[in-house]
Amino acid sequence: MINPTSGISNYSSFNVANFGKKIKQHCLDLFWKKNKQYTIDDPKALKVIDFFSKELSSSYNQRLILGATALSTQPFIDLHNKSVDEKTRKVSVCRTVAKILVGTATGYLIRKGCVKGIDAFTKLPKDVPPNAMFKNLRSFLLPTIEYTADQLAQYKNTLGTLMALGIMVFTNFLIDAPLTKLFTNIFLKGVENNEK
Repeated sequence: MINPTSGISNYSSFNVANFGKKIKQHCLDLFWKKNKQYTIDDPKALKVIDFFSKELSSSYNQRLILGATALSTQPFIDLHNKSVDEKTRKVSVCRTVAKILVGTATGYLIRKGCVKGIDAFTKLPKDVPPNAMFKNLRSFLLPTIEYTADQLAQYKNTLGTLMALGIMVFTNFLIDAPLTKLFTNIFLKGVENNEK
């Protein structure tokens, strides 16, 4: 006599395994068909990609993008958190907005300042004016190996970002925390005044 339960489980597991294989094969066919090349050749698309790679690839520009993304999503999540009461939600939204604004502003300014500072001390000797202040220090951080212009730009960005990370360990406590508290209180008063 056939056991109906084992037949059903065998049948369902067989179908699931088959389904998984079909999905996998479909994905492989979609992206790796023989003699099929997927390239972007539209001039407008290439121009947009070139703009993003040149203008928005630095760490300080990425900090602005992260801040804008956080500002557009996190307050909404806090506002609709049904696990807490209404007053806690309002305080949470005000604190989140304050933290994002302060963190983004200080992060951007410190990173950009550090990259510019590093840039000031990685000048090629031919680019340093004869009457420049601290003329001997202008090439102080210049690498001693051969490099292209792109490699030098990446080197400057990397050094600036590392320097900024070191500085931000202290500014999180000295600048971000007090400013976040200040702005949270300002936003909270504004919300309370609006409700009256």
